[in-house]
Amino acid sequence: MERMEFDRFECMSFDCYGTLIDWETGILEALRPVLAAHGVRADDERLLEMYGAAESEVQAGPYRPYRAVLRDVLAKLGGQLGFTTTVEQSDAFTVSVRDWPSFADSRAALRALGKRFRLIILSNIDDDLFEFSRQRLDVTFDRIFTAQQIGSYKPSPGNFEHLVAHAGVPRDRLLHVAQSLYHDIGPARDAGLATVWVNRRHDREGSGATPRATGAVPDLTVPDLQTLAALSGAN
Repeated sequence: MERMEFDRFECMSFDCYGTLIDWETGILEALRPVLAAHGVRADDERLLEMYGAAESEVQAGPYRPYRAVLRDVLAKLGGQLGFTTTVEQSDAFTVSVRDWPSFADSRAALRALGKRFRLIILSNIDDDLFEFSRQRLDVTFDRIFTAQQIGSYKPSPGNFEHLVAHAGVPRDRLLHVAQSLYHDIGPARDAGLATVWVNRRHDREGSGATPRATGAVPDLTVPDLQTLAALSGAN
């Protein structure tokens, strides 16, 4: 395993969905009743890959709130799988984020890390939807930066420029922690940040709901947040 000198960092910034919140479980639980209503069957991994491709395509366009992104993603999935969603199904899917569960280790690990580091969120989400996740995590974050505030979605360089400009510490005192090589690790490295890849899918093949990324090399790789807390000496 790689080594990292944690003493040089004052802040840890975190992606939320996929890193702290189990978005793949949340996505599948939100999609299953829609597919069942239309008599459609699809493998979970295929659904996650389709979701990731559709979401990245929508987010690459002009900024729209995440609720609108989810609405468009569901419509794209319906087009690919041969069904048309009802207004009720679309509305339910756009607010499903509030029910997405946290990973089992997120709360305890964040609380441990928060005793040693300032904690920051950098997330592709709307402010009000993140509030549901914040309550689920039950952790105080020093600063919260959302796509809604910034007006763009990761992996846009502007999101990381915003993080660096407003974190309140020099760039070299900030460590970015995330599950997505595509959305976070690659562009964070390009922004000159040290990074930790939380490889939540270490025991599964494929990249799930996250588009594949090549050339994104983290400074440290851990299988979960509990391991990160232990390595940092925060436990």
